[in-house]
Amino acid sequence: MIKLLAIDMDGTCLDQRSRMTDRTLDVLRKAAKAGITVVPCTGRNLGCIPHRLAAGVLRESKTEDDEKNKDLFRYVITSNGAMVTDVKEKKTLFRALIKKEDALSILSDCRKEKFGIAAHVRHRYFAQGKLFTSAGRIVYGKDAAAVCCVRNMEEILSKSDCDVEELQFYFPTSKEKEKLKEILSVYPQVKAAYTGIYAEIFSKDASKGNGLKALSAHLGIEKEEIACIGDGENDSFMFEESGLKIAMGNAEEMLKQRADYVTSSNRHDGAAEAIEKYIL
Repeated sequence: MIKLLAIDMDGTCLDQRSRMTDRTLDVLRKAAKAGITVVPCTGRNLGCIPHRLAAGVLRESKTEDDEKNKDLFRYVITSNGAMVTDVKEKKTLFRALIKKEDALSILSDCRKEKFGIAAHVRHRYFAQGKLFTSAGRIVYGKDAAAVCCVRNMEEILSKSDCDVEELQFYFPTSKEKEKLKEILSVYPQVKAAYTGIYAEIFSKDASKGNGLKALSAHLGIEKEEIACIGDGENDSFMFEESGLKIAMGNAEEMLKQRADYVTSSNRHDGAAEAIEKYIL
């Protein structure tokens, strides 16, 4: 019997335009109502959890529809497993952060490159430059409402008194992507998950799998009682800690090969379909 559902956001719960459909949200509510612990498991930070999911849980409820979200979730795995948070108790259950000095060193090495730069610090999302920040708000809409625009990321982090959950670098071409890989090759204390346009950099001790393992131990839930749904390279780590593994139709091929089932793509509510068919 499935007791916990770890579910990715971008590319899984969200469609190709980064929107959560009514069907997906309704099925997640049904899973929670059935007694399943629904756990958003994402590369995003806590402040940028999809607004339709966060309404009534992380943000004050304003509509009757938001009231339906009140008991939707309590635990969140964010920044690719760098943080596991009990949002009800406002307590951190697990953390694995990039040391501040390492983050500053990486930023210094990337200074001459044409990267869009962002960072997750204390559950907040910082984006460097007005143009890059504006582009993010256009793409992600209300989900990016809490993004903080900064002029110089190195300056912000140097003045901070805490370590970093995640760094993100956006690259215009594959040439810059390869350059970033070259730069990061001398930093064994971090690892990266790549897409075609950006990379998420986090502590070597952080992963969705490590976060899920820590949370399931906290809750006393066994591996065979856990289901997960994902689409990306970073979701492979939570596959290792789950008894039921489901890949999206739009997932990376390596993830599909490791999955127990492959559902429809995020263009066709594949996550909702999988929850209805294999979990509920």
